[in-house]
Amino acid sequence: MSTDPRLRDFINRKSSEHSRVHLLQFPSDQGILTNNGRPGAAQAPDLIRARLFNLTPHPAYYQKHTDLLEKVYDAGIIPCSENVETDQQLLGKAVAKVLGKGRIPVILGGGHETSFGHFLGYVTNKRPITIINIDAHTDVRSFKDGKPHSGSPFRQALEHESALCKAYHVFGLNPSTVSFAHYHFVKKTGTALFEREISKEIILNHIGDAEGDLMITMDIDAVNQGEAPGVSAPNPTGIRKELWLQLAYEFGRNEKVTSFDLCEVNPVYDQDLKTVRLAALTVWYFLLGLSMRFR
Repeated sequence: MSTDPRLRDFINRKSSEHSRVHLLQFPSDQGILTNNGRPGAAQAPDLIRARLFNLTPHPAYYQKHTDLLEKVYDAGIIPCSENVETDQQLLGKAVAKVLGKGRIPVILGGGHETSFGHFLGYVTNKRPITIINIDAHTDVRSFKDGKPHSGSPFRQALEHESALCKAYHVFGLNPSTVSFAHYHFVKKTGTALFEREISKEIILNHIGDAEGDLMITMDIDAVNQGEAPGVSAPNPTGIRKELWLQLAYEFGRNEKVTSFDLCEVNPVYDQDLKTVRLAALTVWYFLLGLSMRFR
């Protein structure tokens, strides 16, 4: 092997037989369009994957990190159309298959409609969960013209007939973009904290008492737009990337976490792939955290 190996030299693209993690791409934009957002997120998964594969394993934790990376399976792309519900069902089936084998799905979105498809994987397996979302928005809007979208996934999960979403916690909210009604809707079922109220310790304390498995979703518009300009909804007051990356690592380490998705990168509005690079590093840190968990 090269003296300068990259993640692409370890991640398995041929067989899932001995895998512990499946990397899935969900290049959906239709939910953003329905929600009157800026399209472009469909371009993100492939770019994030390419940048992730070009990163190096952690030199100080090389053996642990590479042991885990060799058990990551590059599971490919979930095809997306103009029908968000159909696409979410397809993603749900793929996630259910991964969860059913006791493995961890890592999903590269796409708009935040990704997360309801992600949730449907748990529904198929009849597994109760708590959803943890790092986001500038609550994403509990109602349907638009009868259609789900990037702003509705967590209302859909909370109101799903399965009743498997036991709680929903969202951290990093921008108060100037969250309605009174949506804020209090979340407060009835879990936690809603603004960007200035959170720290790594506060979030970890909240999830320590969570019921069921933990489904993690990270919307990169929670990060300050100076560090993440390529998003569907730029955030001038968002959290710093240092906290964002710390959280990704801690989510990987947490034994309760059984799945992860990353959403809302929009390369159309990026600057020198700054946001794509941050997204790839986010997944890198999550996988590093997982490597500390697995033996």
